[in-house]
Amino acid sequence: MARGELFDPLFGAAGLGAVLSDRAWITALVEVECALARAQAVAGVVDRDHAAAIDAAGPAVAAALDPAALGEAAVAGGNPVIPLVGKLRAACADRGVPAAAVHRGATSQDILDNALLLLVQRAGKLIVADLGAAADAAAGLARTHRDTPMAARTLGQQALPTTFGALAAGWCAALDRSAGALISVLAELPVQFGGAAGTLAALYPHGLEVADALAAELGLAHQRVPWHTDRTPIAELCTALGVAAGAVAKIATDLVALSATEVGEVSEASPGGSSAMPHKRNPVAAITARAAARRVPGLVADALASMDHEFQRAAGAWHAEWETVTDLLRLTGGAAHRLAQSLTGLHVHPGAMARNLEITGGLLLAERLTAALSEHTDRAREIVTAAATADPPALTTDPAIVDVLGADRVRELLDPATYLGHATDLVDRVLTTRDTGVPTATDTPGDPRTTHDTTDRP
Repeated sequence: MARGELFDPLFGAAGLGAVLSDRAWITALVEVECALARAQAVAGVVDRDHAAAIDAAGPAVAAALDPAALGEAAVAGGNPVIPLVGKLRAACADRGVPAAAVHRGATSQDILDNALLLLVQRAGKLIVADLGAAADAAAGLARTHRDTPMAARTLGQQALPTTFGALAAGWCAALDRSAGALISVLAELPVQFGGAAGTLAALYPHGLEVADALAAELGLAHQRVPWHTDRTPIAELCTALGVAAGAVAKIATDLVALSATEVGEVSEASPGGSSAMPHKRNPVAAITARAAARRVPGLVADALASMDHEFQRAAGAWHAEWETVTDLLRLTGGAAHRLAQSLTGLHVHPGAMARNLEITGGLLLAERLTAALSEHTDRAREIVTAAATADPPALTTDPAIVDVLGADRVRELLDPATYLGHATDLVDRVLTTRDTGVPTATDTPGDPRTTHDTTDRP
């Protein structure tokens, strides 16, 4: 994807840009190396003074490393950890730390996988916050417009009456559900530490202790076994991001359609203009949310297609994950951010909704009229269909209907406000669920090491 100052703000990823930048990657890689030294000091594998020296040298090394230079140096070994470790060892040597104490017992994948998880955790907090802001805005719309009638639409055409509150409540529920799933995945992400081939042989008999200490240092769940070629944690993360993006895309699509000139039922608080047409008021936030979300399914497919890691180190499938996951975070987070901007302060136009309910002359209540007429004749559907397809429609004038039910009854049956079903009850159910403490998108995950059972995780 195009990344940087030009497109990140447009697609909602300005905040995520810094969290997922090349500089952020380098910082995370060094942080993992430092955390590993601290964990090994806890386990008695590395001298505590040496670990402290590594920890002290790390930030300066991270700041001094040039992403372009490190990228060039990474070509020979196939990943940036190899040259980075060389730089860290050189810096630590000046502090009296032997080279063997840096990166001890680890392999490049251990460092890179955990650095990716640090970025995931940091970006994930921003994504969950934006999903929560969007859900809160949708809940506010549902509460305000609980009873505001509008046309429900199926297959692009008016179907039956509903309320805008019911539509917004559905948006809110989807955002809460997808955010809750993402929160759970983030909280359960386990540390990945296996050494050269997944046996931690270089750290025996302290390998498992070091792995658990590293999880504690990084704020990740404990691993049951190294998952260097079992990529289910990454797949679950990417799938959760895909679901969240899909929830955002559905809502953004609704907003774009409802903002159309011929519909005009909503408008954004800060619409965008046109370089050529002065009259345009485009729902730009919803449009760009939809644009970002549309790119996510392909990346989810890429992540799932890269699960076939052979034996104890994949040749290519692992490498394919790095940018894929980073882009998934940027796109999903950007889409959620722009949707929150669209929904916050959204202008709802009940007058336009009422006008659109009237344009069919009562056709969207044909179901209700048929049910009432069927109490008097077995030909109810045939009669109502003929009246509905007449030019002009004759639901209020056809003698076969009016003479049987009466004009006043027909007018009552064709009043959209009196045929809303459980629309308002559904709004109440969603809002009550949120008000009674059921986890929603606004909840934040706790410490994964204490609040989630990870015994069955990798």
